[in-house]
Amino acid sequence: MSDDAEYVLGTGDDELQRLALQNRLWSDAAVAAWRRAGLRAGDRVLDVGCGPGHAACDLAQLVMGNGRVIGIDESAGFVAHANAMAERRGLPWLTALGGDVQGLAEMFAHGALAAEAPFDLAYARWVLCFVPDPESVVRGIAAALRPGGRLVVHDYFNYASMTMAPKRDSHDRAVAATVRSWRAHGGDPDVAGRLPALFAAHGLRLDEVRTHVRVARGGDTMFAWPDTWWRTYAPKLVAMGELAQADCDQLLADLEAIQGGAGFVQCPPVYELIATKEER
Repeated sequence: MSDDAEYVLGTGDDELQRLALQNRLWSDAAVAAWRRAGLRAGDRVLDVGCGPGHAACDLAQLVMGNGRVIGIDESAGFVAHANAMAERRGLPWLTALGGDVQGLAEMFAHGALAAEAPFDLAYARWVLCFVPDPESVVRGIAAALRPGGRLVVHDYFNYASMTMAPKRDSHDRAVAATVRSWRAHGGDPDVAGRLPALFAAHGLRLDEVRTHVRVARGGDTMFAWPDTWWRTYAPKLVAMGELAQADCDQLLADLEAIQGGAGFVQCPPVYELIATKEER
C-alpha cells in the first residue's frame, strides 16, 4: 500500500499496523461511548473517516446482521482494506466507500449514498483534527442522522500538553513539530474545543463531554501508543523539514529510556463528545 499524498500521516504499511494497534488500545473507550449513545442491534451506523476499518468492524459486530454500517474514507487503499476485512470476518452488512468526508452533505443529498440515510448513530475518531473544514463534516453528519440520532466524537484538544516525565527537549520539539505539520496541512490539533459551537450551528445538542488522559509507562500496553506513533511519525517530520535528525534520534533514545523505566509519557488528551440531532 503506497502512501496517499493527502494524508499527513500517510497510508503505508507502517501506518496500517499502527492504526490496528491504536484501535485495540482505544476500543474500550469507543465501545463504552457507543453504549452510552444508545447503540443497539439493528442500528444503521456511519463511520466517518473509517480508515482501514477497524472501528467499523467493531461497530458491525455490535449492530449484527440486521443492522448496517457504512464507512467513508478518502484513501482507496484503506477502503479496500476495510472491505476485505469485512469479507474475511463475515460482515456483509459493512461497506466502506471512497469519498471526502467534507462532502458528506452532498453525498447523501444527491449521490448514490442517498438511499443509505438516515443513520441512527455516527462516529468520528481522530478525523476532524485533520480536515481543513471540520464544519462541513459536522454539517454532513447532521444531514445524514435521523432526528434523535446520536453523534459520538473522539478527538484532540490541548494536544501540545503531551509530554514526557521527566520532561525531555527532544519530545517537546517533536510535539511542536507535529502541531506545525498538522496546521500546515489545514488540520487543527485542538479541534474539540470548536465542536460545541459547530454542533449548535447544525442542530446537534451536546449531551456529554468528557476527557481521556492516558499515562503510558514502559511496561504498559498503552506505551505502545506513543511509542509506535513517534517511531512512525518522527522520521516523517524529519523528511518534511519540521524536525532535526538529531532531535529525532534523541527522541527515539528517550523512548528507550522510558521503556526501561525512566519516567512515563503523558499522552495527548482525547475528548469525547456525544450529541443528539434535534427535531426541527
